[in-house]
This record gives sequence, C-alpha cells and structure tokens, in this order.
Amino acid sequence: MLKGINPLLNADVLQALRAMGHGDDLIIADTNFPSDSVARQTVLGRLLRIDAPAADVVKAVLSLYPLDNFVDDAAARMEIVGKPDEIPAVQTEVQREIDAAEGKAWPMIPVERYAFYERAKKAYCVIQTGERRFYGCFAFRKGVVPPDGE
Repeated sequence: MLKGINPLLNADVLQALRAMGHGDDLIIADTNFPSDSVARQTVLGRLLRIDAPAADVVKAVLSLYPLDNFVDDAAARMEIVGKPDEIPAVQTEVQREIDAAEGKAWPMIPVERYAFYERAKKAYCVIQTGERRFYGCFAFRKGVVPPDGE
C-alpha cells in the first residue's frame, strides 16, 4: 500500500501509466471486450487487469492520469450498436467520474464499435475491468502535467 494512491492501481498499471506519453491512448474495457487479443496488438503488448466496476477503475486512473486538453476525443465511449445516442448507466457513471476528476463537464465522444476496436489496437495499453454491463468500454488520451508553478 502507498499513501495517496488508490489501492485499485496495481504495480503493473502504475508502471504503464507512468510510461505513457502525451497523446498515448489508454483503453478501459468491460469483461466482454476482446481485451487479451486487442492488448497483444498495443504498444505494451499484454493485458492489464483491475477487477472492479468501470466507474471505480476510471476514478482510480484519473486520480493520476491527465486528460489531453488539446484534442476533442480525449475521452471516448463505445456506442451502442444501432442506438448511438443512447447512454447506458455504466457510461453515465463513468461520465460523472470524468467530470469530477477534471472539475468541469468533459463530455465523452461516441465511437462506433468497430472504430473503437481499431482505436484500441493502436492504444498504449488495455485495462480489463470486472465490469459485466455491456458497453463499459472507454478510451482516454493522455495529456500533460505542467511544471510546478504553471
């Protein structure tokens, strides 16, 4: 255990978050996402896991991980097939965590399912959660941490 670090963030996840650079993508996926096969195609090349609900994982990650404020797609959600404007409860919960972490409204953009898979394959890494609800899949683009005093 470490002080000030959410205990859901295991050593493998912390190492990956630290290694990522500005513009790298992080995928946080539900249990139904093809996480292992997609993760093998990412920069890290292996799957990371945090066995907790998606909103809890997002809260933990965003406690350390800055979102990219230079782009419009820094926070994205997988669209529901055939219902792109519908927002399921799991996505509403994650949206609340994003807004809380950023201290303002930061709407996720919708990404069509197969386009989301392609974005995930190009990501730095994939964290599979214990989320069992459908469409609990998210992409987060890493921003920057400014120097002290700025």
